[in-house]
Amino acid sequence: MSGTAVLCSTAWVHVFEEDGTEGDVYRPEGGELPLSRRPRQRLSFSPDGSAQLVVSGPDDRLRSVAARWTESQGEITVTAESAAATSVRTLHVRVQSRDCLLVRRR
Repeated sequence: MSGTAVLCSTAWVHVFEEDGTEGDVYRPEGGELPLSRRPRQRLSFSPDGSAQLVVSGPDDRLRSVAARWTESQGEITVTAESAAATSVRTLHVRVQSRDCLLVRRR
């Protein structure tokens, strides 16, 4: 399965307990994830280049933000369509494996 096929195969959930100096760890939705009182952010990708970022709002409720993604030299760049929609405008994603994405924020 190619990187793009893996990317679009599921929604990805931020497992902040596994974050490290390399970046934030995202795992496939539906897998075994630790329980958390803190809302977990999500990413989902479509083959047409559109994406959805699900992020915490000011009241901690999750909200969806439209985005676009592109792939270049093995790295996926996700850009929110509205700068005011989220505090993170651009994410850089590497497909580590079928069950792990590594995300850096810029």
